[in-house]
Amino acid sequence: MPHTYTDLHAHIVFGTRDREPRLVEAIQPRVFSYIDAILRDLGLTPIRIGGWVDHIHILTGFRSTHRIADQIRDIKSRSSGWIVDEIDRAFHWQRGYAAFTVSRNRIEAVSRYIARQVEHHRRKTFEEELIELLEQAAIEVDRRYLWT
Repeated sequence: MPHTYTDLHAHIVFGTRDREPRLVEAIQPRVFSYIDAILRDLGLTPIRIGGWVDHIHILTGFRSTHRIADQIRDIKSRSSGWIVDEIDRAFHWQRGYAAFTVSRNRIEAVSRYIARQVEHHRRKTFEEELIELLEQAAIEVDRRYLWT
């Protein structure tokens, strides 16, 4: 086959360092917009960006040449640098992340899930949400080390 054909999408989740509530609602539109621009600059296809005061969700498409770890590293590095310079000098993202593949027929459902973060977190903490997402993806986690 002379060409490469892919349909790659991921739901990426990562938090603020120590899950500090630094992404207050007042700054979320600016931060999400800036991250959207980063994604486009990296050649990703942003579909939905959202989150809550202590974490972010990104639904995006990838090219076949992208390495997800490299893309997430660049997203976190560039966005935290901008946030520190423009909004909050004490801002940091956590070291790790979670990433889940999303099939074409689940994109709309995941997008709606991300869009409803504000109402979702009236009932559930980020910790509870992440553990639930990991369990749904059948990813085994030793909870003793989840937040270190």
